[in-house]
Amino acid sequence: MSQNDCLLLNKYRFRYFLDRFKIRRSYDNFGDIVMFSTPIHRSILAAAAALLAGLAAAPAHAAWPSDAPISITVGFAAGGTTDVMVRNLAPFIAKHLGDNASFVIQNRPGASGEIAINSVMRAKPDGYSLVVVNLPGYFFVPMYRKSSYTTKDLTLVARLVSDPTIMVTRKDSKLTDLRQVVSQLKTAPSSYSAGHNGLGTNGHLAMAQLENAASVKFNSIPFNGSAQQKAALTTSTLDIAFLAASEVPDPENEATPVRLLAQFAKDKVQRIASTPTTFEMGFPVEMTAERGIAAPNGVPAAIRARLEKAIEAALKDPEYVKTARNDAPFLSFLGGAEWAKAVEQAQKSYEPIARTLPKE
Repeated sequence: MSQNDCLLLNKYRFRYFLDRFKIRRSYDNFGDIVMFSTPIHRSILAAAAALLAGLAAAPAHAAWPSDAPISITVGFAAGGTTDVMVRNLAPFIAKHLGDNASFVIQNRPGASGEIAINSVMRAKPDGYSLVVVNLPGYFFVPMYRKSSYTTKDLTLVARLVSDPTIMVTRKDSKLTDLRQVVSQLKTAPSSYSAGHNGLGTNGHLAMAQLENAASVKFNSIPFNGSAQQKAALTTSTLDIAFLAASEVPDPENEATPVRLLAQFAKDKVQRIASTPTTFEMGFPVEMTAERGIAAPNGVPAAIRARLEKAIEAALKDPEYVKTARNDAPFLSFLGGAEWAKAVEQAQKSYEPIARTLPKE
């Protein structure tokens, strides 16, 4: 309801009040009240007018989050794992928020998620603008190069997923395991093209750590999302892709069947237990992708708490777990404050890696 509508409605309420108490009054040529019958009446009416003026000045919309959809910005292309997960999860967060909450998802791919982060960190801190942050890229980008944000520019709300990185190739590739890849790269540096989702993302850092550990060099190719990497594998324009384990739920039933070469973890993901870990292959490299929700600084604590609680309930919702499918084995809720502490610790461990990479 507009402010003019509110004023008109209150004008009619005021006249009803006068009629109800049989108070005589006179009008000007525009129909506005200009005089009341007695001093007592005038005192009563002054109080009534003040009350109605307050009603007119009050916001003409409901409290958060009923009066507008909540926007979640994804920093990667539509169709990728992050995008699909958020679109599946959003209705369940809305369900547990209640109050007719609704969500709209928008994609702003590019610059390893920096474009999305930059668009949200300057948004009004009212709980209606959220962004998905993907770790380690979120905290590593400002360590690796000059960026338009730091981790102090957003407030973490909740972690959703913790998902190990894997290396894959086409099923019909001549590559059969990680040792073979390393051996070939030692003989012919950059002879294999390898994709990742942008500088500072889990794929890029898994690749960089492997290059350091094995003293090899890939032909590194950044993409705007995992869907694009998979498409490049399909068309044979990419030899190797660095993906999250959840992105390849059934290697044999991908659009183009893929072969898993290694999982970047100390402990095996049981769903792909037949795939050796980097540690088993003699390369002590670990890389886990995390995804979660962040908000602009300054969002009221009560709103953040409601969001955090609703996200936790959504991740545990049996109906969502059925819908999550590929993500289900990797769902890993962590509240905003606890997650922020973990991120701060992780940043310290990545400082040596940042120093070894060329500065942009």
